[in-house]
Amino acid sequence: MKVTPSPQACGAEVTGVDLTKPLSEETVSAIRSAWLDHHVLSFPDQPMSDDDLERFTLYFGDFGNDPFFDPIEGREHIAAIRRDADEKSPLFAENWHSDWSFQAEPPAGTCLLGLTIPPVGGDTLFADQHKALDAMPTAMRARYEGLIAIHSARMAYASDGAYGEKDEGRSMAIRPDESARATQTHPLIREHPETGRLGLFSCLGYIIGFEGMAQEDALPLLQQLYAWQSRDEFVYRHQWQPDMLIMWDNRSVLHRPTGGYDGHDRLLHRTTIAACQA
Repeated sequence: MKVTPSPQACGAEVTGVDLTKPLSEETVSAIRSAWLDHHVLSFPDQPMSDDDLERFTLYFGDFGNDPFFDPIEGREHIAAIRRDADEKSPLFAENWHSDWSFQAEPPAGTCLLGLTIPPVGGDTLFADQHKALDAMPTAMRARYEGLIAIHSARMAYASDGAYGEKDEGRSMAIRPDESARATQTHPLIREHPETGRLGLFSCLGYIIGFEGMAQEDALPLLQQLYAWQSRDEFVYRHQWQPDMLIMWDNRSVLHRPTGGYDGHDRLLHRTTIAACQA
C-alpha cells in the first residue's frame, strides 16, 4: 500500500490496495492511520460493488444514522448522491458543512464511491479545520474560545428549508421532516476524539447560534468564522474519476460540492461511518 499526500492543505491518494476484496487487520490499521493524518483519502481504480462499499465502511465503525435521505432500493445504509443531466434544481449541499453535525453523536466519517462521473466539473472541496484553527489570529481566536454552538438541520430539511416543500425537480431521494427543527449543542473548538488535536467543528448553516448569546451578536461571529474556515490555504480540491472511492473525516474537515457539469449525469453511492465509541 502506498500513501501519496496531496500538495494542498490536506488529502492523500492511496494505491496498492484492492478494496473489492476483504482487507487484513494490518491494512485496515494503515488506512485508519493515513485517514487520521490526512483527513481525506482517495482510492482510484476501485470497481466496487455495494457489498464492497458496505464491507469497507464497517472496517472503520458502525453505520451512521442518515436522516432525511431514503436509501437505495435493497439497502439500508447506502444513499445515492445523484444529479440527472437535465436537472434544474439548485446544487445539493453546495455550502460548506460537516455531515450531520446536528446529531448528538455526529458521524466520524463519510465514504463516497464514484459511479457515474461527468467529464467536466463536479469537484469536491475540503477545508482542514485543524489548520484553520492553528492559523487563526490570537485576537480572533479569543472571540471563539469556549463558545458552545447550537446546531440544527432546520434551514435545510424542515418543511420551509432549502430541501422542504418548495424544493422541486430533484433526482435525489430527500425526505424533509419537522424533526429537523430540533437542536443539539457542541463546543465550537473541540478535541478530535481519536487524535486529541484541536479543531473547529462545523459552521454557519448547521450552526444557528451560540449558547447564551443573542442572535444579533452571534450572526456576525458566524459569518466571520465561515469566511475564515474556507480560506484557500486550508482547502483541498478533489477531482473525481469513475470507480474512485473517497473517505473523509467529518471531525477534521468541512466539505462542499461544486457544479459545472450541467447536461451530464452524476451518481455516487454514499455510506456514513458512525462516531467512534470510547
